[in-house]
Amino acid sequence: MDFDIKDSGLAKKGRLRVEWAEQSMPVLRSIQERFAAEKPLAGLRMTACLHVTTETAALAQTLKAGGADVRICASNPLSTQDDVAAFLSIEENIPVFAIKGEDKDTYYRHIHSALEHSPQLTMDDGADLVSILHSDRKELLKDVIGGTEETTTGVIRLRSMAEKGVLCYPIVAVNDADTKHLFDNRYGTGQSTIDGIIRATNRLLAGAHFVVSGYGWCGRGVARRAAGMGAKVIVTEVDPLRALEAVMDGYQVMSMERAAEIGEFFCTVTGDIHVLRKEHFEKMKDGAIICNSGHFNVEINLEQLREMASSVRTIRDFVEEFSLGSGRRLYVLGEGRLINLAAAEGHPSSVMDMSFANQALSAEYIAKNHATLEKRVYRVPLDIDREIARLKLASMGVAIDSLTSEQDEYLHSWEMGT
Repeated sequence: MDFDIKDSGLAKKGRLRVEWAEQSMPVLRSIQERFAAEKPLAGLRMTACLHVTTETAALAQTLKAGGADVRICASNPLSTQDDVAAFLSIEENIPVFAIKGEDKDTYYRHIHSALEHSPQLTMDDGADLVSILHSDRKELLKDVIGGTEETTTGVIRLRSMAEKGVLCYPIVAVNDADTKHLFDNRYGTGQSTIDGIIRATNRLLAGAHFVVSGYGWCGRGVARRAAGMGAKVIVTEVDPLRALEAVMDGYQVMSMERAAEIGEFFCTVTGDIHVLRKEHFEKMKDGAIICNSGHFNVEINLEQLREMASSVRTIRDFVEEFSLGSGRRLYVLGEGRLINLAAAEGHPSSVMDMSFANQALSAEYIAKNHATLEKRVYRVPLDIDREIARLKLASMGVAIDSLTSEQDEYLHSWEMGT
């Protein structure tokens, strides 16, 4: 079988870690059981460009149980868990093309390799796969009936493609599901980002000034978790509504120009380019720690920082020290890539349970409805979103109320007033 992984001998370790993750993924497990019986994806060729983690393995097993022919590549060069890649390739016969730490050329070669079975459905995290299909591999587009997208950054790129009329097949924006972004982005990114920073640095957050750039759902989660660790959180924003919300949530809000002088930790979660750049590096304190938890490694202008530095060295795993001419030292974590996956293990399994349930059910939705879908970006259907929430609550032993017939009638009427 065609695959490209670091070490096939890691498969057993990967299997055990996947088993551990699955224990916290009851929603996806219930979907897998139904898929195994109904085979809603029978015969579909699927290429998934995702972070190769234990949770992704559980998703891949679910898709395979549904009858899909699945191939996987990494959506980030540093996010692959090599033992999981080995487990999927060797024991599950799901070809994986991913090696942690792969260079840029290998990263894109792996995407091309994953596309070699001419997919009918794509599953993306960041839209690199879709981008390659629409540029270098246009000959494969004729077979594609639809796709899904996992993350905010990817949805932004895909909506841009749709608006410009160049998107060639329908995409379901999994990130827009409430059971995804309200939980994965806020609680998942919040916890895993702080986990990655602490694993990489072993530094104390309590009492430190922690700058969060971007107050979307991911930024909210990071800020809340940093504050919970005792950090003095500062938020920077360009959106006045989000900035106002951060103020109301109890955080200091200021420009990055001012925050650069104060912060000991900096974390970007904006999805935009060059949020931290030369004029900010020039003002940062000696020992400032800089990281990113947005999808791409473009939020920190590393090229400018390298030009400013008199020397660069790796002082510990996932920590690069940039010595500046002034004698100051700035530390960049995980090459400016997703710190929660570069230095840690990504989101907890229990929150990815909902995200990947959305992926699986959205794939089923496309398989059943692709003939009626236009070449644009769709939200996850509300009934799927609510069903995932219902299943999650049931798995937690949580019961909720139902509307009485009188209440339901009241909510659907206009005649009844005060």
